Amino acid sequence: MTDSLDEMALDYHRLPRPGKIQIAPTKPLANQRDLALAYTPGVAAASLLIAENPAEAATLTSRSNMVAVVTNGTAVLGLGDIGPLAAKPVMEGKAVLFKKFAGIDAFDIELDVKDPEKICEIVAALEPTFGAVNLEDIKAPECFQVERRLRDAMKIPVFHDDQHGTAIVAGAAIRNALRINGKNIADVKLVSTGGGAAGIACLNLLRDMGLKRENVWLCDHRGLVHEGRTEDITPQKMAYARKSDLRDLEQVIDNADIFLGLSAPDILTASMVKRMAAQPIILALANPMPEILPNVVHEVRDDAIIATGRSDFPNQVNNVLCFPFIFRGALDVGATEINEAMKVACTEAIADLAMQESSEVVANAYRGENLTFGAEYLIPKPFDPRLISVIAPAVAKAAMDSGVATRPIEDIEIYREKLSRFVFRSGMLMKPVFERARGRPKRLVFAEGEEERVLRAAQVLMDEGVCKPILIGRPDALMKKVMRLGLRMRPGHDVELCDPEDDPRFEDYWTAYHRIMERKGVSPDIAKTVVRTNNTVIGAIMLHRGETDAMICGTQGQYDLHLNHVIDVVGIRGGVQEVSALSVLVMPKGTVFLADTHVTPEPTPEQIAETAIMAADEMKRFGVVPRVALVSHSNFGNSNTASAKKMREAYNILANIAPDLDVEGEMRANVALNPELRRRIFTNARFNDRANLLVFPNLDAANSAFNLLVELGDGLPVGPILVGPAKPAHVLSPAVSTRGIVNMGALAVVDAQLQDATA
Repeated sequence: MTDSLDEMALDYHRLPRPGKIQIAPTKPLANQRDLALAYTPGVAAASLLIAENPAEAATLTSRSNMVAVVTNGTAVLGLGDIGPLAAKPVMEGKAVLFKKFAGIDAFDIELDVKDPEKICEIVAALEPTFGAVNLEDIKAPECFQVERRLRDAMKIPVFHDDQHGTAIVAGAAIRNALRINGKNIADVKLVSTGGGAAGIACLNLLRDMGLKRENVWLCDHRGLVHEGRTEDITPQKMAYARKSDLRDLEQVIDNADIFLGLSAPDILTASMVKRMAAQPIILALANPMPEILPNVVHEVRDDAIIATGRSDFPNQVNNVLCFPFIFRGALDVGATEINEAMKVACTEAIADLAMQESSEVVANAYRGENLTFGAEYLIPKPFDPRLISVIAPAVAKAAMDSGVATRPIEDIEIYREKLSRFVFRSGMLMKPVFERARGRPKRLVFAEGEEERVLRAAQVLMDEGVCKPILIGRPDALMKKVMRLGLRMRPGHDVELCDPEDDPRFEDYWTAYHRIMERKGVSPDIAKTVVRTNNTVIGAIMLHRGETDAMICGTQGQYDLHLNHVIDVVGIRGGVQEVSALSVLVMPKGTVFLADTHVTPEPTPEQIAETAIMAADEMKRFGVVPRVALVSHSNFGNSNTASAKKMREAYNILANIAPDLDVEGEMRANVALNPELRRRIFTNARFNDRANLLVFPNLDAANSAFNLLVELGDGLPVGPILVGPAKPAHVLSPAVSTRGIVNMGALAVVDAQLQDATA
């Protein structure tokens, strides 16, 4: 690492507090009653039930979601035997990855012990504490002994990630490389320089996948592992000993289909690569310097497929693709072990995922890389949000099929949806909307059809049967981006196009726009220019003319400019004074709706009341019963400032025109969200639960609250949802993600369905 990276890493670990993990309670401990429930005397009930039925530990404690990350610091990354204390930052990092990628609580345990028997004794005694054990950075051959003995002694999964995690991800890379070059794993010759824990685990797993024992040539720093050799031999190596007169890598590499390196830098030379079979597969996994650099391979072989352990080259074999998700699946079915069937299932799931088009999250994290399945994209990237919902169910099913699951999952698809919501927390909120949208798909035009997020969203919406996308964009530019992104849509065939530079409907469009805008100072020449240069206007004209059922715009440019064009062309729904924007935040403590976050700077009391009613109606589409709080700095009349009076008047209007609506105010935001606090200061509120729709006195307050909650409250935004236009149209924020566009696409389709029903 460079000096600057060293300094940044040290600051990262020191500030704002030392280390990378902490313990956070999952239950409140705010008063004496909470204390009585959490500890004595209430906790006795939980303890007695577990004593009677140990399986209840999974329902009453965090054990079933807790992993021990155990090391003795004898083989830490590429740093060697640096000891258990120096290994602690690495183990904390592993615990963070468990939490980040799979929602698993992991505790690092560093043992100042080198005797394998003692390690086994200590770890086995911890079984009541943990649901699984992840062994980490223990050197070979002791790691083999420790894992084997602990697996025999414990009734929970014990998994040495350095061995099996590497094997699973390397196995996925090899599986897909063989798919590309058309070779059969049963027929290939494999040469390996991995005689350690990871190398042996790779060979064992590949044999489970169909690799023949007689096609394996294993070399270590002393040469070929052959029958009769006595120097530096372990039982694990001897399982691959060959009867041969050849003695080193130089001699055995001829016509090899696969090179699997888990050894040291520069072991494989260019001259050796030349002598490998056609379309060779090279996994050079030594870190930080691989057995051979990819550019050296490409200088002598243009048909080679290469993977390394480094993030700065394509096809990084990274254990994080595996271990969080294989543990997730194992824990969720109460597996007693992680067996070979579960490892193979994990390998196949990783390999299959790479064949799908990449997600926007991945594209943002790895800009500039080719993320279409092929020689430079064999395996998914670590930030692919689909990993958990693909791998964990595959592992869970394999555990159930192989008979090691103590808590089988009844419905794998429901389980998969639950895991998807871990990544996309809008999943539960949007579920009824998507189900309704899929029932009757509608035409949906995207004004910024060339935008990458829009293209990815359109592909997802097509795949899920939500809509029939229409993309406004130049055909050549669209096709190039579709191909680069590896999407399956065919613009002009299964996706309708509107070319803003050369559409045969141009004259009809500018004429329609001119008729709408001629009394607002728009001449024919201006109308032609606007329609030729403004995709939002084109989309709005298409909606106005009935050529689409709904529209989405705003992923680029200023919100208010897009909004003005939409309102100019589409208009406002009858009986509505002003449109407004409703934003949704899916928070760790629940979902909250905020209005109006984008449109009216200083609404009148009448507009505030109208906004509240329209927002409440919108919430019902999500299956949410609205509880409206009119937010102010004032609580129920204790201030007479202009803004407090405005919110008080809005409440009076709502009480008259919407008597069935659960609405209260004016009140402070904390009073709206804290029912107990509200009851203390105001005993006659119209609802007793937490408010879920916050209506603000002005745009500054609403927009600031929304952005603060996104940044400080870990809120996942949905919207903004444009409420009140004459036809289904939504103006999004430029910060919207692909998933946000997908969500809004489903909402727009449901808007169109509802408009049909009321027409």
